[in-house]
Amino acid sequence: MLPDTNAPDFMQLAELLTEDERQVQAAVARFVDERVLPIIPDCFEHERFPTELVPEMAALGLFGPTFKDYGCAGLSNVAYGLIMQELERGDSGLRSFASVQSALVMYPIHRYGSDEQKQRWLPAMAKGEAIGCFGLTEPDGGSDPGTMKTHAKKAGGDWVLQGAKMWITNGTVADVAVVWAHTDDGVRGFLVEKGTPGYTARDIRHKFSLRASVTSELSFDNCRVPERNRLPLADGLAAPLSCLTQARYGIAWGAIGAAQACYREALAFARQRVLFGAALVKKQIVQQRLANMARRIATAQLLAWQLGRLKDAEKLHHTQVSLAKWNNVRMALDVARDARDLLGAGGITVEQCPVRHMLNLESVITYEGTETIHQLIVGRQITGEDAF
Repeated sequence: MLPDTNAPDFMQLAELLTEDERQVQAAVARFVDERVLPIIPDCFEHERFPTELVPEMAALGLFGPTFKDYGCAGLSNVAYGLIMQELERGDSGLRSFASVQSALVMYPIHRYGSDEQKQRWLPAMAKGEAIGCFGLTEPDGGSDPGTMKTHAKKAGGDWVLQGAKMWITNGTVADVAVVWAHTDDGVRGFLVEKGTPGYTARDIRHKFSLRASVTSELSFDNCRVPERNRLPLADGLAAPLSCLTQARYGIAWGAIGAAQACYREALAFARQRVLFGAALVKKQIVQQRLANMARRIATAQLLAWQLGRLKDAEKLHHTQVSLAKWNNVRMALDVARDARDLLGAGGITVEQCPVRHMLNLESVITYEGTETIHQLIVGRQITGEDAF
């Protein structure tokens, strides 16, 4: 079988997937083609998240899809990765929404929550009837979450939260926020419900990246949270970091989708654009650039696939996720930039996807651990020396 150079799937990754995984990918790809791509340029231009797509995403089983209970689909981690890939082929903002809902909200509730918390939130989140956000990053925290200033003090049967979180996806549309705070006993997680006195969320506007995504600042001013809303099994900073590992896994797959979208537009343009008497695809330098895109996408696909198989076998180490997030997002950003250049002047318009993906990926390469942080995580694993 010849490589699929239009998809692209040069190393025939599809042959390594199960039939269920191929069907999941095909279903999400149809959804992206039919429902996302027609509207996402306008959403990006006008800084609007397409909330109307949330019920459709829920109906496809895209929220918490790897869980086998609470109304979730019980899919493999590779299938989950393929979902993230196809959603980000549409837009990073859409993948971010699903990633936060699944990896950063449903996951900690499922792993660290009480039975009551699970019953209350997980079925509703799987159906898209409840939306969540994840509050870890702070205005002065960035890559060092251990320095968080948000704190929670015990007051009778409640906890009183004081502090702020920044750059929070889904913040103002969330029904519940998973918030991490210092306590006298270390870092703990709390479920802060929308409408709780002292809890406010406001949108961060005028972004030039992730414009089709809700990004917010959360504030807690003597915000009183009952003990029943504390995640009982979340003990220390390792708990929120384990959530980040789940999210980074999805990002490693999602970035491939953005790169594929850019590659496809660059290849289609190069086939029809005539310059100096010949189509661009006949030029050596253009072939070299397209071949380089295909090489890097294929490498990222195989890396993500192996990551998923390790995760399904419960053999995955968080440093492997760091390597994949670093490699795949850097690949996607480089492909988006090169595709934008190949498209010429038209490449800067919203009618073409590379500049939109390029701008989004500037955020993706920063959030859930910057490129430098992941390099240092891998470096520490290799050398045994902490260079942070």
